[in-house]
Amino acid sequence: MASSTLEAGGSRRQRGTMYEMRRNMWAYIFIAPFFLLFAIFGLFPYLYAFYLSFVQWDGIGGPASQQWVGLANYQSLFSDDVFWKSIYNSIWLFVVTSLNLVIALLLAFILNSGLVRFKEFYRAAFFAPIVASSVAIAIIFSTLFGERYGALNYVIGLVGVAPVDWLGSALWIKPAIALVVIWRYFGWNTIIYLAGLQSINTDLYEAARVDGAGWRQIFFRITMPLMRPVITFTVILSIIGALQLFEEPLLLAGGTASTSPGGTDRAGLTVLVYMYSQAFQYLEFGYAAAMSVALFVIIVVFSFLYYRFLGREEA
Repeated sequence: MASSTLEAGGSRRQRGTMYEMRRNMWAYIFIAPFFLLFAIFGLFPYLYAFYLSFVQWDGIGGPASQQWVGLANYQSLFSDDVFWKSIYNSIWLFVVTSLNLVIALLLAFILNSGLVRFKEFYRAAFFAPIVASSVAIAIIFSTLFGERYGALNYVIGLVGVAPVDWLGSALWIKPAIALVVIWRYFGWNTIIYLAGLQSINTDLYEAARVDGAGWRQIFFRITMPLMRPVITFTVILSIIGALQLFEEPLLLAGGTASTSPGGTDRAGLTVLVYMYSQAFQYLEFGYAAAMSVALFVIIVVFSFLYYRFLGREEA
């Protein structure tokens, strides 16, 4: 009796599902092109890169030239000191460039206050670097960082500081890259934080002032708790972006023709730059694919750890 009842219930659910599919057939047809394009240009490259991580391939020959090597690429990866140095450089850049989140939050508070005029101009000015060409930005900053005729060395020379070899020194190349990244992305985060601040109901502030709360209590008890989901979002984006830095370190630290990517002592080498050099300079596409899979895992782990221990309650 019970089994027949379950079968009847399952049959009704199946008929209901088929009815809904027939009723929404045209909706599925209209959204099908997106999923088709995503499968071709989005999902397939991911799956193919995962497959390539198990083969040795020079990227020139066809599939017949691919040699299955199993986990050999991953074994080489874990013993590759240059790869681990690129991981260290990427994490270093993430930690330092996180300063742009602090700058963005302060600027968002200032723009959201009633003390600033011409807010639209400042929003456009702060957001402009994010839409500029990465190559143009890198070329401009490589000129500013010039050792002999760079504007930055000229400014610090006015106070008696000796010229610094920003792009040729293993000590200074990472700070130079970090400065470019901070300048480029602080405006993006400012706009996100400003949108978060403007979404807070002002009635909460008025009620708090009526109850006698000062600006510190309002800031720490109302503003920051309500801004924490937005901050979590920007931090996770910063983790992903810092571990995927490519244009700035590539162009500031030697360019595509460099035989030593990352500059002096590979101090500016990031994971994506190393991956690019392995694939397109040394034609080790299988090894580069294994590196991309490892980078994906690292990004997922870092994002999960932040969300699990710092962002879960905030979000």
